[in-house]
Amino acid sequence: MSEFIGVLHWITVNIFGEASILIGLIVLLGLVLQKKPLAEIVSGTLKGILGFLIIGAGAGIIVSALLIFQPIWTEVFGLSSMNLTNIMGQVKFSERYGSSVTIAIAAGFALNLLLARITRFKYIYLTGHMMFWTTMIFAGIMVNSNPAISGVQLTLMLTVIMGVYWTLQPAMVQPWVRKITGNDNVALGHTSASVALLGAVFGKIFSRNAINSEDIQVPKKLGFLRDSNVVTAITMTLLFFVGTFILQVKGTPKATEILSQSGDLSFYIYALKQSLMFTGGIAVVLLGVRMFIGEMVPAFNGIGSRLVPGARPALDCPILFNFAPNAVVLGFVGAFVGSLLWLTLIGHYTGYVFIPSMIVIFFHAGTAGVFGNITGGYKGALLAGFITSTVVAWGQYFCVSFFINDTIPDTALWAGDSDMFVLAPLIGALTRLLTF
Repeated sequence: MSEFIGVLHWITVNIFGEASILIGLIVLLGLVLQKKPLAEIVSGTLKGILGFLIIGAGAGIIVSALLIFQPIWTEVFGLSSMNLTNIMGQVKFSERYGSSVTIAIAAGFALNLLLARITRFKYIYLTGHMMFWTTMIFAGIMVNSNPAISGVQLTLMLTVIMGVYWTLQPAMVQPWVRKITGNDNVALGHTSASVALLGAVFGKIFSRNAINSEDIQVPKKLGFLRDSNVVTAITMTLLFFVGTFILQVKGTPKATEILSQSGDLSFYIYALKQSLMFTGGIAVVLLGVRMFIGEMVPAFNGIGSRLVPGARPALDCPILFNFAPNAVVLGFVGAFVGSLLWLTLIGHYTGYVFIPSMIVIFFHAGTAGVFGNITGGYKGALLAGFITSTVVAWGQYFCVSFFINDTIPDTALWAGDSDMFVLAPLIGALTRLLTF
């Protein structure tokens, strides 16, 4: 049994844990099933992997900029770190329940393939890193709901929950994805689905005379604002500069420590550089998306026609950013404003310090912005971003309020994603109902 778990662990780490390798194998299989020439198989496989790695590189640039951006605004509002001393850390949780998580990922993916084969929900979830992360967080919620749950019960329940979630989540958002992309070639496989749906639904408030974020008319003198890269750069520069100015005024030891990161360079110049790096990261992501989709979709048709007829790949959220890059930025702006509002109100009325993860906020709000834009134009994109911050802020508050004990990993509390917060009560209730 230990050898079997070892093999599954190897597969989880080296295949599901390395999304680029998983994608490469999918492209390779699709091209082989279509009996493509060797040259096309090699070229398509490598370009598919490269495209995905380029997306990851761009995301890494975005994250590195946000890792500077978040401390600035955390100190602006005087936020403190969470007290997680009474909560099991991620490492200890993985040591105790990692085998159940590993088996559930593999078995859940097999269930996803089976359901795609026998039902009308023809979606295969391929966002590898989210498969691991979501399974781990859901496991934490289940263990918290019933600390006495057995390993067998945890594994079986996780397998079913993950297989069903990976099948239905893309199906629920696909009607909107079709409107965004103009086709039915790909699906969204990401934990931002809940806020994306909410963004699209509430975006309808502005459906009358909605102006698409990509069609905003500007005077000729401001023609440079038609370029999404320029809009992103200006927006991020303003946010960085305002935060930097406030830190200089505060002059606290922590503010001084943050400002000292620029070394001999003026922090304003440093902030400008980070703003442009953030913008460059988005540009790199969009480049990778174009290369990746160009290889992934044709190759996946081979799998769909042979193994799971009519299947579509459910992929990470940046696949949609290229269709409305301005809406991505607007979604982030709406979420940023919402985060500032909620951290003030939640802190004032509950005493809880909401720590907004700008990484989660950006990718989830950016996705929601694209969905909000398709129904309500640029106003819908802004509202979708605000909704995202609302779900993340209150989701974090309720998770911390009700899940604090010594059986849940700390990451389940402060680093959760939108779908995790939305589904946590349901998963907790099912665990208490079906386990003993």
